Formats: sequence, structure tokens, C-alpha cells
Amino acid sequence: MSKVDFYILPTDSLSARLDFACKLCEKAWRLGHRVYLHCQDAEQRNALDERLWHFKGEAFVPHDPAEANADAAVALGLGDDAGAHRDLLINLGADVPGFIGQFERVAEIVVEEPGIRQAARERFRFYREQGYALQDHRLQRL
Repeated sequence: MSKVDFYILPTDSLSARLDFACKLCEKAWRLGHRVYLHCQDAEQRNALDERLWHFKGEAFVPHDPAEANADAAVALGLGDDAGAHRDLLINLGADVPGFIGQFERVAEIVVEEPGIRQAARERFRFYREQGYALQDHRLQRL
């Protein structure tokens, strides 16, 4: 069963949420993990695509849209299929994706924006009721 980590950021900035997703993604990728970033919509996926190319100056994280390259070490996806990814799911969607059970780890990134926070509470409740191992990380700074 997947281990679920909630990263609670001390901001209401949606941009900071995407930046943190990039940092988490880069760390996992550098450690050799395959990462699937589950996006809420095409606009969010496009924003992440752009950020992953240059969020750290000249460094970048190689990635592809999930439907373009199912074998990408880092895939950005929207739908109900995460392909063969099994290591880390970074869920930026409002709901728990149906394919969550195929991942070893799941990361949920929460900011103080009311809609994001409420959806995260509902996902936390779902994970707890289903028996997932939960851990929260309350960050003091970004």
C-alpha cells in the first residue's frame, strides 16, 4: 500500500505550490526515481512544463507529457492512466486519482488557499479511511 506524504506550505500562493512540486520532482529524479505529476488541467500541466525547464537557473528536469512518452522518467499527466510509473506520484489534482494504488509513494502539496486546503482535507480523510500510511510535513519556510 502506498505511503502518502502531505507537504503543507506556509503560503496561499499557487505559484509556490508548483515551485515546490518542481523541487520535489527534481529531488526524486536525481535519486533515480520515476515521477508522475498528476495535473488538475492542461493549463497547470503547461505551467509545470515551463517551470521544469528552468526553475533552477540553468538546471532543468527532463520530462514529457505522459501521453507523448509513457517511458519518461518524469511524466506530466492529466487522465486516468499513469502508465508504467510506480515510484512517486505527485498529485496536484483536486481528487484522489484511481491509479494511486500502483505507486509506492504519493505526495500531496497543500497551500493555504481555501479551495486547495479543503480538497486536501477531503483527500486526507479518504486516505485515512482506506488505511494508507500518512505523514504530514509542515514547512516553516519555502
